[in-house]
Amino acid sequence: MFKFFKRVKTVVGSELNALLDKAEDPVKMLDQFMREMEADIREAETAVAKQIANEKMLNKKYLDAQSLVEKRQEQAVQALEAGNEDLARRALEDKKTQAEQADLLKETHTRAKQDADNLRTRLDEMKREHQEMKLKKDTLKARAESAQVRKKMNHAMSSVGSDESKAGFERMEEKVMQFEAEAETSEDIRSSNRSLDDEFETLGKSGVDDELAALKKQLGKE
Repeated sequence: MFKFFKRVKTVVGSELNALLDKAEDPVKMLDQFMREMEADIREAETAVAKQIANEKMLNKKYLDAQSLVEKRQEQAVQALEAGNEDLARRALEDKKTQAEQADLLKETHTRAKQDADNLRTRLDEMKREHQEMKLKKDTLKARAESAQVRKKMNHAMSSVGSDESKAGFERMEEKVMQFEAEAETSEDIRSSNRSLDDEFETLGKSGVDDELAALKKQLGKE
């Protein structure tokens, strides 16, 4: 009878998890569910307001008809007291018509009031379900966000310890070791060259000493 209740039952029922599984973004999907529920509630509130207004209108018509029945009864008595039997008869005839109308309006009003009460009850249920879903949405939203954070952390941690990362570090380590080996080789070559120069320097000094000794001998300085 009221189509706006259907979506609510879908949202609060067992289909929620299946819908979330299909959703690329559960948080956005939950927000969409809440918007649909709120739209359903607004639609239900409008329907309830109309039904209540209809029930009040029927009640007023019933009370007016009942009041007219009482009035025609008083008028019939008044006409008889005045000796006008024809007027009294017509008042009683209209009284009968109004009484039948009042009975019909009373029955219609009773059904309308029952419908209004039922709608109000279902609207209250919808609002309770909406509140429950709001709490559930907040919980699921927090869980989804926490899961996303854990996923990113796990991805980051797996990247740090991945084979590719290790291989990269090993290549850098080998490169550093190569630089160190080249530096040590360069120092060895420089040390070797320096030793050779020292030997020649010593050799040179030895020749000067011999020449100086010969010169002294020549000059008779010895």
